[in-house]
Amino acid sequence: MKPAPFDYHAPTTAEEAVALLAELGDTAKLIAGGQSLVPMLALRLAVFEHLVDLGRVENLRGIERVGDSLRVGATTTQSAVERSEVAADAVPLLARATPLIGHVQIRNRGTVGGSLAHADAAAEYPAVALALDAEMEVLSPTGRRTVASPDFFTGLWSTAVGDDELLTAVRFPVWSGRCGFAIREFARRHGDFAIAGAAVAVELDGDDRVRRGTIALFGLGPSAQRSDPAEAALGGAAVDDVDADELGQVAVASLDSVPSDLHGSSAYRRRVGAAMVADAWRAASEEARHG
Repeated sequence: MKPAPFDYHAPTTAEEAVALLAELGDTAKLIAGGQSLVPMLALRLAVFEHLVDLGRVENLRGIERVGDSLRVGATTTQSAVERSEVAADAVPLLARATPLIGHVQIRNRGTVGGSLAHADAAAEYPAVALALDAEMEVLSPTGRRTVASPDFFTGLWSTAVGDDELLTAVRFPVWSGRCGFAIREFARRHGDFAIAGAAVAVELDGDDRVRRGTIALFGLGPSAQRSDPAEAALGGAAVDDVDADELGQVAVASLDSVPSDLHGSSAYRRRVGAAMVADAWRAASEEARHG
């Protein structure tokens, strides 16, 4: 099939883009890499009268270390992150998650902001953003605002970005000290969306106790989510006292609305999710202990 007819707009500034969104209302849709939107348009699962292409907006791209955070422009491609030594050094979890996204052809076009704004429940970047307490920069016709990642993802394919707003960048905190990071996912084939996955970040003190530990789950609900019970279990615990398999069980025990579909039942996804948490915890804690 082919997309329904639409009018095409190519603004050159972010301000021009949000002005178009304000003018055109819900008949318009932003397009960046188009790796999620174009197939939906082609199948007519989504129909819009106007497409606003961000490809010519130069100041929405780039990767920059700014103090204790890494700022990534919204239209920065996933392949640019994958190749970036700055990103790998400052935010290892982001760098390790990127090769898991689709295939190289997808990453060459797909963007960081597009993945976050699309908010697929099984996508890697939303989980990374949650695990690291990232902040999103959002522009509207009335000004700029910052949205914390827990407030950004509001449900299935849903975010806090308004109809006349544009996600312009994401800021990932740079963790320091004795830290370890890992992301694990299980998919039917490489490049498929995850059936279940987990992103883990941990910081240890000098006595091998958990000073800070975060666990984000994906593929296990309507959106990526932090596991508060598992994180509470980690708080102040000695690494040697943490049972990885038990931690995985705690992480999935309180989940609501774990989906069932042709790829796996809810119970199956829970079992896989628990295993992904356990494996990610082992890798992250080992890195934090020994570097």
